[in-house]
Amino acid sequence: MKTEKYTISGMSCAACSSAVERVTRKLEGVSESNVNLTTGKMTITYDDTVLTRENIITKVEKAGFGATLDVEKSKEEKQHEKDELRESIKRTKRHLITNLILAIPLLYISMGHMLPITLPLPRWLDMAENPLHFALAQCILTVIILYNGRKFYLVGFKSLFKGNPNMDSLVAIGTGSAFLYSLVMTIRIPYDVSGVHNLYYESAAIVVTLVMLGKYMEGRSKGKTSEAIRKLMELAPDKAIVLRDGKQIEVPVEEIKVGERILVKPGNKIALDGVIVEGNTSVDESMLTGESIPVEKEKGMTVIGGSINYQGAIQVEVTRVGEETTLAKIVKLMEEAQGKKAPISKLADIVAGYFVPTVMVIAVVSAIIWAILGHDLAFVLTIFVSVLVIACPCALGLATPTAIMVGTGLGANHGILIKSGEALETTHKVDTVVLDKTGTITEGKPKVMGIISHDMEEEKLLRIAASCEQNSEHPLGQAIVEEAKERGLKLDGTESFNSITGQGIQAVLKGTEYYIGNKKLCEELKIDMGGNEQEAQNMARKGQTPMFVIANKKVVGIISVADPIKETSKEAIKQLKDLGITVYMLTGDNRLTADYIGKKVGVDKVVSEVLPQDKVSVVEELQKQGKRVMMVGDGINDAPALVQADVGMAIGSGSDIALDSSDIVLMKSDLQDVYKAIRLSKETIRNIKQNLFWAFFYNACGLPLAAGALYLINGTLLNPIFAGLAMSLSSVSVVGNALRLRRLKL
Repeated sequence: MKTEKYTISGMSCAACSSAVERVTRKLEGVSESNVNLTTGKMTITYDDTVLTRENIITKVEKAGFGATLDVEKSKEEKQHEKDELRESIKRTKRHLITNLILAIPLLYISMGHMLPITLPLPRWLDMAENPLHFALAQCILTVIILYNGRKFYLVGFKSLFKGNPNMDSLVAIGTGSAFLYSLVMTIRIPYDVSGVHNLYYESAAIVVTLVMLGKYMEGRSKGKTSEAIRKLMELAPDKAIVLRDGKQIEVPVEEIKVGERILVKPGNKIALDGVIVEGNTSVDESMLTGESIPVEKEKGMTVIGGSINYQGAIQVEVTRVGEETTLAKIVKLMEEAQGKKAPISKLADIVAGYFVPTVMVIAVVSAIIWAILGHDLAFVLTIFVSVLVIACPCALGLATPTAIMVGTGLGANHGILIKSGEALETTHKVDTVVLDKTGTITEGKPKVMGIISHDMEEEKLLRIAASCEQNSEHPLGQAIVEEAKERGLKLDGTESFNSITGQGIQAVLKGTEYYIGNKKLCEELKIDMGGNEQEAQNMARKGQTPMFVIANKKVVGIISVADPIKETSKEAIKQLKDLGITVYMLTGDNRLTADYIGKKVGVDKVVSEVLPQDKVSVVEELQKQGKRVMMVGDGINDAPALVQADVGMAIGSGSDIALDSSDIVLMKSDLQDVYKAIRLSKETIRNIKQNLFWAFFYNACGLPLAAGALYLINGTLLNPIFAGLAMSLSSVSVVGNALRLRRLKL
C-alpha cells in the first residue's frame, strides 16, 4: 500500500471535500482517502499495483476539481506560493471593496422609495417617471458586482454539472435565478410597466457581496491558524558560514553537506543540526522546546538547527541536513497533523455530502408548494433564493479542521507536537496514564544524594572515591566524579584500576588499595559491615543506591547515588489525578526503590521489575480492562508500549525513535506538559463541539425560516439579503470561535 498527498483545487465548502473523498474512495485499490478543506490537501492510501496516480487525478478532475501530487517544495517555491496567495487575497479585497462601493448606490436606487422618508432620486432615475432607467441602472450595477464575484458561478455551475453541487452551486443558482428573473422583468417594462415592481437585482448583488465578504474574512482567519508552522519555518537561516580549506565561506544552507563544519557567531542562528567540536556557549531553544531558559552547551553536545547562539563562537559539525533536520521533521509533523482528520469530523463530512443536494430539493419543493398555494412568481422566487443561500454548509465544513489547526499550532508553541487530529481527539478520552520512571519521572542521570564518612572528612572521602572512579564508565561511578567536579575537588591519578563486573571497582591510589562497590562486593571480600548495613538499608528505602568505600579491609564510608526526581513530577502527577486520571508508574527498577519513588510523587499504582519487552503487556492488560491508556516514555525500550497505547507520548528532544513511535512528542522533558496536552485536547474538542452545535443549529433554524415559516406566523418573508448576511456571519463566527483557542493559557 502507498500513501500520498495531493493538492486539491476548486473546493469551496465541506460538500466539496466530501465529494472528493466519495469519488476517490470508490476507486479500486483505495483503502483510505481524507480531504482537509482548510489546507486543501488530500491524503490517500492505495494499492499501487491496481491504481496509478493518473487514475486518481483523472477521477478527481471528472468530479469537477483539480488534483496535483503534493511534492516537497523548495524554500523559493514555498515563498512563491505565499506571494500568490497574498496576491489572491489582495485581489479578492479589491473586488470586495468595489462591490461594497457599488452596493451603496444600488441599495439607494432600489430601496430608497421603501423607507419611511423617501430618498430623492433624479427624474431620469425615478421609478414612476422613468421605470426603464430605474431598472437598467440597477442592472448595470448588478452586472459589475456579479462579474467581480464570477468565481461563484464558474465553480458552482461546474460542480453542479459534474454531479457534485456545492456551496457555490447554491449561491450561483439562487442569485442567478434572481438576476435572470429581474432581467426578464426589465425587458418587459416597455410593454408592461408592472415589471418594475418585481426586480431582485439588489438581492442577487448584495448576497454575492456578502458571501465574498464572508470568504475574505474566512481566508484571513484561516491564514492565522498556520502561524505556528510559519514561525517554525522562518527559524532556519538561509545562509551559514562554512569552514572550508581554512577559510570562512558564507554559502546557502542547501549547499552544506553532512560532516562539514559551520561557524556560528554569538547572536546568530544555528543553521543545521550538529555536534559542537569547538567552543562553549548557551543556546536559546525556546521556539523548539518552549523552554525560555537558555541551555548551556559545550564541546561534544548536540545543537538543533533554528536555535539561537547566545554567547561564545562555536564550531559545529553538521550531522543532519535538508528534510532530516529536527526542525524540518517538526514542520512535517505539524503539516501532517493539520492535514489529518479527527474522527469527530467524519460526522460533519457525511452530513455535508448529502446536505447540498437535500437543500436543492427543499428549495424546489418549497417553491412548488407556495406556487400551488397561489402565490406569484416573485414570492416563489424569494423563497427559492433564500433557502439556497441560507443553507450553505460553510460553517459545517470549517468547524473541525479550523479548531484542530489552532489546537496543534498552540501545542507547538508550547513544545507539544501533536502528530494527528486523531491523537488530539483521543487524548481527551484518556483515563489512565502510564509513566516510565527513568528519564520521565526522574532526571535519567544518577547524582550523589548523600555521603557518610566514618574515618575522614566528607570531601576527602569524595575526592578519594572520585579519583578511583574517574576511569570507570559506569553511570554510578560517573555520578561520583561529576559531584567532585561540581565541588571543585582536584582528582589524583591512580596507579592501577580494575572493574569488577556486577560489584564495583578496585584501584590503587597513592599506595593504598581501595574498593568501591555494592553489598555483594563487601560479601565477596568478607568485609564486616557492622552498623553500615543498617545505614545502607535506610538509603535503599529512599530509592538510593549505597556504594561502600573500602580501604585496608574496612568500610571507611558510604556514598549514596540515585536518579533524582524531577522538580515538576510531583505537581504534574497531582494535576493528572485532579482530572480524574489514574496514574501508573512502570519501571524495571527493584521494588524497594520503585515503591519509594512512586510514593514520593504520588502515583496510584507502581509496577516494578518489568523487562522492556514486557512493558507492552502491561499496557495491553489495562486496555483489556476497558481503559483508555496513554503511555509516556523516553527511550527505545518504551517504543513498543508507545505504539500499543491509545496515545503514545514521547518525552525528550525529539529523537528519531520518539518521533516514529509516538502520537505526541514533548520537546521539553517536563511531565507537566502531559497535563497541558490533555487539557489542550479537552479544550479543542469542546471548541469543536461548540462549532458543530452552532453550525447545525444555524442550518436547522435557518431552513424553515427561509422556506416560509415566518410568513405563516406573521406574514413576513425572509429577504435573500438577510439570508446571505446570516450565512456569512455563521462561517465567520465558527472560525472566530476556533481562533479563540489561541488565547488558552496552558
